[in-house]
Amino acid sequence: MLFKMAYNYLKCKYISSKRVLIYGAGDSGIVTYNALISNVREKFEIVAFIDDNSRKNGKSINGILILSKNKIDQDYIDSHRIDEIIVTSENINKDSLLSLVSLQVKITKVPPIENWMNGELNVKQIKQVQIEDLLGRAPIKIDNPNLINEFKGETILITGAAGSIGSELVKQLAGFDIKELILVDQAESGLYDIQQDLIRDGKHRFTAIVADIRDGLRIDSIFQEYKPTMVFHAAAYKHVPLMEKSPYEAIKINVNGTKLLADTASRYNVKKFVFISTDKAVNPTSVMGATKRMAEMYISCLQKESKTKFITTRFGNVLGSNGSVIPLFKKQIENGGPLTLTHKEITRYFMTIPEAAQLVLEAGTMGKGGEIFIFDMGESVKIYDLAKNMIKLSGLSFPEDIDIQITGLRPGEKLYEELLANGENTLSTYHKKIMISKTRELDYVSVKHEIEELCITNRFQSNNIVMKMKRLIPEYKSNNSDYERFDKKVQIYKKVKDILHDKTDKTYSNA
Repeated sequence: MLFKMAYNYLKCKYISSKRVLIYGAGDSGIVTYNALISNVREKFEIVAFIDDNSRKNGKSINGILILSKNKIDQDYIDSHRIDEIIVTSENINKDSLLSLVSLQVKITKVPPIENWMNGELNVKQIKQVQIEDLLGRAPIKIDNPNLINEFKGETILITGAAGSIGSELVKQLAGFDIKELILVDQAESGLYDIQQDLIRDGKHRFTAIVADIRDGLRIDSIFQEYKPTMVFHAAAYKHVPLMEKSPYEAIKINVNGTKLLADTASRYNVKKFVFISTDKAVNPTSVMGATKRMAEMYISCLQKESKTKFITTRFGNVLGSNGSVIPLFKKQIENGGPLTLTHKEITRYFMTIPEAAQLVLEAGTMGKGGEIFIFDMGESVKIYDLAKNMIKLSGLSFPEDIDIQITGLRPGEKLYEELLANGENTLSTYHKKIMISKTRELDYVSVKHEIEELCITNRFQSNNIVMKMKRLIPEYKSNNSDYERFDKKVQIYKKVKDILHDKTDKTYSNA
């Protein structure tokens, strides 16, 4: 023991110290200061505190000066040989954080007080600033006691349980007093991973099933055996360019798979069915977006004739989800660049995976049936700025170390996403981050029949299947895609249909 103490003392004495600025001269900043100076594994030299409060500027803590953030620029960092700036303020605004990230120095952040170990800050908990911290809005937090009652004693089936959203739904639902979770996915490796995560966390009230939602008999047998009382449907094909080349597959999973699952849930009198849609279903410009909109429409139609409460949730991009831009940029940075971006002006709405799952559960709880819930995702983010910030967060310079290459919009890709379609507006709910979309009225009998026909036609891999989708979804107009050629044909078809409809009406009125 004495040898270990002596070793730590000598190590601390002779290793070079890390020169640090602490951003925030409040309680959290003082606790961080104490944690750093008492750390024996690494030596820290606190050069100064930084604080936004002008009243504190010029004062000192334990002889260490408190500076205004305006004094901290690259010249200051270089002349004072600063190795790291530790942000201790939870309320630091986006612009202040971005100004720090733009400096050629490591930026780290102290976790919220509630995450400290036994009420004390451990230096190991100080982590590098993440791209999520630059979203420019406070993290969405839900503390609704109704969720406890909503899921108590329920048997809940989750499709796409191995995916980004599905697996997070599984983790969050496992924390409630549920009867059983039924995890369904066709990806066996991902399903195995989530299974092992649950076992490691001491959760055993679940069954993992490898199954394909397109297999009606298999889905029926699962409902018959496990009798789920609630369904969260997250399984889908989501990659826009890939689905643009494979409309057959997109319809098979996103439309027919949803239809089979929803029909089965209705047949077994499931209490609630929560469908996870996307902002790409709004004024769709891609096959993927159109298939998700069609699934929304089918569910709305089914609500009219079912005891099951069908609820749709619609949100934008999820940070760090499988195949999203963040993991792609990280991989490109690791490989030395360049970062590839389809357009310099492209923007997207973002939220974190836990936020998305929380909002889905909350919307599922408040849903009475037939609603499309949309989430307030803050301001849209310019992907070009996101790419530059990721380069800076990696400790590299743009464009000296890593450049950004513009590759051009991909088939079906939009410059910006929308959460509301033409003719839609919103109703507020008791949660300020969740709204209900008031969608245009559908001819439910006709639309349901047409979607059923389209699913049957798709089995024969018809070349005109996209044309049929466009006739069914008036707002679907392709962008940067081979299917743009169908848009004029559809307009002509609609005009002829309207003329014939008018003539029919006149004939009846004369009779």
